[in-house]
Amino acid sequence: MTHREPPDRPTRMDEQWQAEQDAYFPEFQELKMDPLNEIGAALAKAQAEMSNPAFDTENPFFKSRYASLAAVRNAVVPILAKHGVSCLQDLRNEPGGVTCTTILTHASGQQIVLGPLFMPVAKSDAQGFGSASTYARRYQLMAVACVAGDADDDANAASGKPVLGQRDHGHQPMGVVDITPESAKFAEAFKTALAGDDPLAVKQVHMDLQEEGEEAYRATWSLLDSKTRAAIKKILGEKAA
Repeated sequence: MTHREPPDRPTRMDEQWQAEQDAYFPEFQELKMDPLNEIGAALAKAQAEMSNPAFDTENPFFKSRYASLAAVRNAVVPILAKHGVSCLQDLRNEPGGVTCTTILTHASGQQIVLGPLFMPVAKSDAQGFGSASTYARRYQLMAVACVAGDADDDANAASGKPVLGQRDHGHQPMGVVDITPESAKFAEAFKTALAGDDPLAVKQVHMDLQEEGEEAYRATWSLLDSKTRAAIKKILGEKAA
C-alpha cells in the first residue's frame, strides 16, 4: 500500500469544510483571538515603568483629591508611546449618555480594543456631554493602564463615613474665596436639583463644577449651607443601582 504524505496546504475540500463550520458555528469565529504577543510584551514593559498619576484636583465636597484626565494622560500615554503603543479613544453618543472605546495599537499592527464604557448624561447639552465624555475617558484610561487616580474610599463613601486620614471641615472656615457670578450659578443649580429631588441633576452639576477647578469648587461650596452640603454629599456617595 502506497503511503501518501498529507498536503502542505489546505485542499479545496478542506477550505469548503472550514467555511461550512464557520457558517454553522459563528461563535467559533468570535473565539479566534488575534496574536497579542507583541502588544502584550510592550504593555508589560510600559506598565512596569508607570506610576499612579498625580492627584492634582481637589474635590471639596469630600475633602479629597483625585487625578484629572490630563494627569492620567500624562502618566500613561507617553510611556505607552515609548514602547510603540498608540492610544485612541472613540466617543459615541448613545441614548441617555456617551460611550468610550479605547483602542491600543502596537507598532507591529496588533491591537487591543477595550469597551465600550457607557457613561450616563443627566443634562442633554454640550456641557453635560462634555463632562460625561471626560469621565468616561478618564476611567477607561486608568483601567487600561491599571493605575489609580482616586482615593480608595468607596466603602466609606457608600456608608457615609469619613475617609481615613481626612477630617470633617464642615464647621471650619474655608478661608478667603473669590465669589463669582459663575459660582453663584452653580450653587443655585445645586439647590434647584435638590428641590426637584433629582439626584442625576445633582451629579451632573457636580461633574460640571469639577471642570471649573479648585477655586470655583471652594467658592460654590462656601455659598451652600450645611444642610445643602450634607444632601449633596449623600447623593454623591450613593452607589449606582
